[in-house]
Amino acid sequence: MTAVESRPAGSLSTQSHSHRPFGARAKAFLALTKPRVIELLLMTTVPVMFLAAEGVPDLWLVLATCLGGFMSAGGAGAFNMYIDRDIDALMDRTSQRPLVTGMVSPRECLIFAYALTVVSTAWLWFLVNPLSSMLALGALLFYVIGYTMLLKRRTAQNIVWGGIAGCMPVFVGWSAVTNSVSWASVVLFAVMFFWTPPHYWPLSMKVKDDYERAGVPMLPVVAGNKAVARQIVLYSWMMVLVSLALWPLGFTGWFYPVVAAALGALWLKEAHGLYSRAKAGVTGAKLNEMRLFHWSITYVSLLFVAVAVDPFLR
Repeated sequence: MTAVESRPAGSLSTQSHSHRPFGARAKAFLALTKPRVIELLLMTTVPVMFLAAEGVPDLWLVLATCLGGFMSAGGAGAFNMYIDRDIDALMDRTSQRPLVTGMVSPRECLIFAYALTVVSTAWLWFLVNPLSSMLALGALLFYVIGYTMLLKRRTAQNIVWGGIAGCMPVFVGWSAVTNSVSWASVVLFAVMFFWTPPHYWPLSMKVKDDYERAGVPMLPVVAGNKAVARQIVLYSWMMVLVSLALWPLGFTGWFYPVVAAALGALWLKEAHGLYSRAKAGVTGAKLNEMRLFHWSITYVSLLFVAVAVDPFLR
């Protein structure tokens, strides 16, 4: 019996996909693209284009890059849901995804994923530039093959290396404007690399029972809260230090480092607070691990807003 079949009766509808309401089906296909994740990816792409252009980039180029990036990341999300549909059915957090509920069939999902991949690659190649197209495709392939197929179910370091795919929009945005990759984009890539684990591990701590039930070795599943929080603090310090490197390297004026330092101080306060609670043996709601998770989204959003604003204040 498969993981999906083992769910309680009624969790999967037997109604034909073709007889579903159009609106519900459209919403389900949109859900396959993981739109909330894409929002975050675009939040890092667009500001980098402003920095690369040292002002306002061509707005058509911004639109073309964002649409191509949306389709590419959406294709990656659809492939991920196709591959992970067995464990998604076992986890409360993912139990309402379209393949688990039966709103979209596995075959439809796979066709949708391939279509988005082909269209996004061609779109970026012809309407942006070949370098941006290949960088986006590389991110998609790494997320699907490197993270979803190879790392996620095999190592507790899955999100560390798998997070590389989520860093690639920085390169895509920079290359869209300059048709190259510079040290500025490398620094921002590194910021996102060190940001991803302390962003995702607090959420993993909250839902570790889900991952344990599905057999996914996220770090909180194989290590105690204290050890996870210690790793969060380590990656947080690296992230903050790297974020400040843009200024001495000469890529920003005074505004960005001021904002980065203030945001970094607040982040480190939250990270060390979580570590102190974990070290003291606090568990349950009092551990409040989601406080850092929610702050991490605010942090990266404001940091990249500062990236976009800085060129206008030099």
